[in-house]
Amino acid sequence: MPARKRKPNVRFSPGRIKKMMQKDAEVGRIAAVVPVLISRALELLVRGLLVETCLIAQAQLSSIVLLAHMKQCIESEKRFHFLNELTETATTITAHRDARTLSMWSLYRSTGMDLSYRYR
Repeated sequence: MPARKRKPNVRFSPGRIKKMMQKDAEVGRIAAVVPVLISRALELLVRGLLVETCLIAQAQLSSIVLLAHMKQCIESEKRFHFLNELTETATTITAHRDARTLSMWSLYRSTGMDLSYRYR
């Protein structure tokens, strides 16, 4: 009886990872195990980032994980320093979005609209 191929138990699709790798002209043939290993490595990286970020949020007595917590984690942990560029661009976009939201909220407050009627 021939052995059946076992489907890898990973969170990120090896097929999608293989497609991304094949877009690079320098990548030639890819062994079947390589996308599975990259998927597992990506899963461990994300898990480590989230655990460290949650610890920082808990240390600051926050019940919500914010972008600021993740930025602090990336800046404080040596293994996440390659993500510094992403945090710089993400904070500028978020700051712009937060400023826009706050300005809209001030419009509601200045008009004297009572929004509490929805929650009764």
